[in-house]
Amino acid sequence: MADFHQNGNVATLHNLHSVKPEKLERELEIFSKTRKITLILPSLFSELEGVALKNILDELSKVKFISHIVIGLDRANEAEYRFAKKYFARLPQKHSVLWNDGPRMKAVSDRLEKAGLSPIEAGKGRNVWFCIGYTLAQQNSAVVALHDCDILTYSKEMLARLVYPVANPGFSYQFCKGFYPRLADGKMNGRVTRLLVTPLLMALKRTIGDRNYLSYLRSFRYPLAGEFAMRTQILPDMRIPSDWGLEIGVLSEVWRNLSEKAVCQVEIADAYDHKHQPLSEEDATKGLSRMSIDICKALFRKLATDGTIFSHETFRTLKATYYRIALDMIETYYNDAVMNGLRVDRHTEERTVELFASNIVEAGITFLENPMETPFIANWSRVQSADPDLMRDMIEAVKEDNRDFA
Repeated sequence: MADFHQNGNVATLHNLHSVKPEKLERELEIFSKTRKITLILPSLFSELEGVALKNILDELSKVKFISHIVIGLDRANEAEYRFAKKYFARLPQKHSVLWNDGPRMKAVSDRLEKAGLSPIEAGKGRNVWFCIGYTLAQQNSAVVALHDCDILTYSKEMLARLVYPVANPGFSYQFCKGFYPRLADGKMNGRVTRLLVTPLLMALKRTIGDRNYLSYLRSFRYPLAGEFAMRTQILPDMRIPSDWGLEIGVLSEVWRNLSEKAVCQVEIADAYDHKHQPLSEEDATKGLSRMSIDICKALFRKLATDGTIFSHETFRTLKATYYRIALDMIETYYNDAVMNGLRVDRHTEERTVELFASNIVEAGITFLENPMETPFIANWSRVQSADPDLMRDMIEAVKEDNRDFA
C-alpha cells in the first residue's frame, strides 16, 4: 500500500489502488482526442529476439489512447530491418520504424556530422534523440512518452499511469518521471540507484554543501527510471547525453528549463524487472562500471555549470564520504530485505560499492583532465536553425525505407 508522503520539491503521485486502470484509460482516450500522444520505443534488434518485447507489444495492442508509436531500431542490417517491420506490423496504432543503421538515416547523420551536430557515440541516447527529432518533424503530437523495450513485467497500466499526469488538461505538469520498486525473483535489485546514486547525492551534500539541484535529484524515488513522459513543447530545447548518463541528463535539463511545479513523479508499478547489466569489474567500458562513471561525470558537469569548483582533493574526500554512507546503507537495505522476505548478498553489495567508489574518483579525474568534454547532443532547435530541411528529409528517409524494404 502506498503512502501519502510528499518531499516538498517534486510532486509525487501515488498508486493507492483506489481507481481501476480502465478508468484512467477511458479518460486518456478522451484527452487524446485533442492531445495526441506519441510513444517512443528505443530498441536494439536483439530485443526483438527476447521475451520482454513480445509481451510489451501484446499490451500495447490493447491501448487506444496512443496515436503514434515511434520505434528507433539500432544494430540491425537490412534483413533484420525487414524482420522488424513484420514484427511491429501487428500494432494497431500508426507506427514508424527508424532504421538508424540504414543508408538513408546514415546520410542524415552524415549531414549532422558535417555541421558539427552529430551525436558523439552510438547508444540509447542517440537512438532517443533521433526519435525525438522525427516526432517533432511529424508535428502531430502534444504528449510524448518513452520507455525501454526490455521490461519483463510490463503492463498497459504502467503506460496509462505514466502518461496521465501530462495528458490531463487539468494538471499543470509538463514532465513526469515513473518510479517503482525494483523487485524480482525474491531479490532486491536496482543496484546503481541504491548503491551509487542515493549515497553519492548524500555524500555530495556533505562534501560541497547543500545545493538546490541535489535536493531536486534526491526528491526522485527512482532517478534512473527509463520511463518518462512530457509535453511535446519542451522537447525542442532539451539537450540529452549520448552516454549512460541519459536519465540523469534528462532530469538536469528539466531542472534547467522548468519550474519544479511543472515536474512530477508517478508510481507506475508495484514491481518491476528488466534486463540486468553485468557489473563488469574487469572492463570499465562496459556494464554497470561504465554506467557508474558516466552518471558521475553527468553529475559533476552539471554541478560545475552551477558554479561548483572541483579539485583532486574534493574527489578524494567525496570517495571516502560516499564509501562510508554506502556501507551504512547496505545494512539498511539488508534489514529491509529481511523484513520483506527478500534476498540481498551483502558480500556482492560491498564489492559493488568498492567498484563504484573507485569509479567516482576515475570520473572525477576524467572531468578535471578534460573539462571541455560534453556528451550532450545539440537540441533540435539548433538543428532546425542549422539545417532547416533536415527534419523534413528525415521523414522522407523513413518513408522511403518503409516503401523500398516492405
